[in-house]
Amino acid sequence: MILVLIIVVFGCAFLGLQIYNLKKQNTELKARKERLTELLSEETLRSEALEEEKVYIQTKKYIEEKAKSIGYVYPDEIIFRKEN
Repeated sequence: MILVLIIVVFGCAFLGLQIYNLKKQNTELKARKERLTELLSEETLRSEALEEEKVYIQTKKYIEEKAKSIGYVYPDEIIFRKEN
């Protein structure tokens, strides 16, 4: 009878420890899921911004801005400069 009682007590202790470890692991996994969800939403926003930039870079306006920034002009364009 004592042997059965000892086995039951150790079994309950073992199961209690397992339940504690699983709850702790569950909490950690929930926190990790929240972090990953936040990262996913940030990366989705970043992806959308990059897609918008990709579309803008392919426009004529962007090409003209970059060309003018390095000194290119249209052949029939007149440049007025202020003299010092």
